[in-house]
Amino acid sequence: MTSLLICLLLAILLPYLAKGPVAAAMAKLGGYDNQHPRAQQAKLTGYGARALAAHQNAFESLLVFGIAVLTVIATNKVTDVVVILAIVHVVARFAYHLLYLYNYGTLRSISWFIAIGASLGIFAQAL
Repeated sequence: MTSLLICLLLAILLPYLAKGPVAAAMAKLGGYDNQHPRAQQAKLTGYGARALAAHQNAFESLLVFGIAVLTVIATNKVTDVVVILAIVHVVARFAYHLLYLYNYGTLRSISWFIAIGASLGIFAQAL
């Protein structure tokens, strides 16, 4: 159970860690605009736009993964398979983020499918 909760914590932290590259890109775009950050983010291109998309996708992925993990915990179906799938999810999501930043679209999509597959696999264990 501890490994599963660590994976959940890492997944929770990822969107906030993913904000770092977005903030760095915003700082290069005339300084970080803390009054209107979303308006400034809309002007990002290239690396900055990819960083923003990866940041936003981390929140989207967290919802699916978080619900899957909480479902197996609530149904008392935590197994070694669940823990392995959770680790696969977290590794795939970290890879996804890096691949997004460095503009490797095909590999990024593969890592996305691996992560969502792992989340769905976790949920399936609760059935």
